Amino acid sequence: MAPTRQMHRSRVNFLFAVKFLIAVILQLTALASIAALPAEAQADGIQVQDPAPDAVASAAIRGIISDQMAAFRRDDAAAAFAAASPFIQQKFGHPDLFLDLVRNAYAPVYRPRKVEFRDLVQTEAGLDQRVFVIGPDGRAYLAHYLMQRQPDGTWKINGCVLEQLSDQSV
Repeated sequence: MAPTRQMHRSRVNFLFAVKFLIAVILQLTALASIAALPAEAQADGIQVQDPAPDAVASAAIRGIISDQMAAFRRDDAAAAFAAASPFIQQKFGHPDLFLDLVRNAYAPVYRPRKVEFRDLVQTEAGLDQRVFVIGPDGRAYLAHYLMQRQPDGTWKINGCVLEQLSDQSV
């Protein structure tokens, strides 16, 4: 019996749901790591592990995040996926699945009205580049980009946690 178009569509929907759940679990794990820091360290940006990265690393991290956001604006799944760490790439397996998740669950970074880079903070989860964004809904968010240094010295995005800011909107 040949697979029908409906069976194929159901399988694609199922795979998307599984990938989405994995992404939610990853996001919650990253958020729990950030939340586990003492309140003073979070508020003051106190470094918990290694010293803060130098200006070159900071510029490279901002560059990879900016490149990914530009790829989202173009709906360039391959370029957006290339900015993700090998761990994220392995979890999603395909650039289109990654872009679908971002489009549906991360609208503030997929189509931001405003982007403003904030602090780069060392946390237990690694480097957290904080980016203030105004989403397409006019609400303010702080995007926590968890960064991972690769063996070749480049930086990749190892996750993104969105924190809605209740007192700021447009």
